[in-house]
Amino acid sequence: MLVVRVHIALAMFITGAGIYLVMNQGETGALLYTLNNLVYARASNYDLAVIPLFILMGQFATHGGLSKALFHAAGTMIGHWRGGLAMAATAACAAFGAICGSSLATAATMGQVALPELKAHGYSGKLATATLAASGTLGVMIPPSVPLVIYAVLTQESIGKLFMAAVIPGVIAALGYLLVIAILVRRDPSAGPAGRRVPWGERLRAQINIIPVLLVFLVVIVGIYAGWANPTEAASIGAAACGILAVLTGGLRLTGFVKSIYQNVQKAPSFMAGMDSTDAQGILKRQYIH
Repeated sequence: MLVVRVHIALAMFITGAGIYLVMNQGETGALLYTLNNLVYARASNYDLAVIPLFILMGQFATHGGLSKALFHAAGTMIGHWRGGLAMAATAACAAFGAICGSSLATAATMGQVALPELKAHGYSGKLATATLAASGTLGVMIPPSVPLVIYAVLTQESIGKLFMAAVIPGVIAALGYLLVIAILVRRDPSAGPAGRRVPWGERLRAQINIIPVLLVFLVVIVGIYAGWANPTEAASIGAAACGILAVLTGGLRLTGFVKSIYQNVQKAPSFMAGMDSTDAQGILKRQYIH
C-alpha cells in the first residue's frame, strides 16, 4: 500500500483490520467492537489532559512577555560574544521549552521574539532561521514534553521517569547547538557579529526577572518526580502559576488571557501531532522576511 502511495494512516488501518478479521474468521462485529473500545480508551485517557495544560503554560508565557524576559536575560549575559545573540536564542528556547512542551510553539514564539533582534544586529538569515528552527526542537526534548506524554500513555510508562530521563539529553543538545554556532561564526564572523557589552547591574536585573519562570519549572518537574502531585495536577499548578506570574509582571491582560485560552483550544491538537524542524524553518523564514 505504501508503494502505491496509499496514505500511511489508511494503509496501517486497512492492514491491521484485515489481520484482525483473518484472526477472527471474518467476524466484523468483533472488529467494530474493538475499534469502538480502542478509540474511546485512547481518547478518554486521563493522562492526556496534561497536554493542553502544558500548552496553556506556554500560551501564558507568550502573551505575558515571559519569553521576551528569557531572551533578554540570556542576551545580557552572552550577547556581546561573536554569535552571542544566536546563542542567547538557543538558551531562551531551552528555557521556554521547560514551560511549554511543544517544538512548534517554542520555534514560533521565540522566532517572534528573537528574529527581529537578530535581523537588527546584522545576523545572516541562514544562521538566524536555522538556529531557531533547530533550537525549537528543544521544546519536545526538555520536559515537560508533549511527545513524551503521548509515548508514556501509549507504552504505559511513567511520565515522571521519562521527564527526568530527558533532562540530560536536552541539556547536551542545547550545549551542542551552542558549540555549532560558535564554530560557524568563527568560520564566518559576518554571520553573527558581536553585540554591545551590557553593564552588570542590568545583567543581574535580567536574571532576577526569570527566577519565577525557573521556579515554575522546578515545581512541575520536582512535584512529579517526588510524588507530590501526579502529572495532571502538576501541569494544572504550573499553568495556574504561569498565568499568575504573567499577570503580576504586567504582561498579561484580559485580551491576552482570552487569546491564550482560544489559541490553546485551537492549536493543542496540532501540537499533539507534532511538527518537524523543516516546517518550523519555513515559518521562521517567512517571519524573517516579513
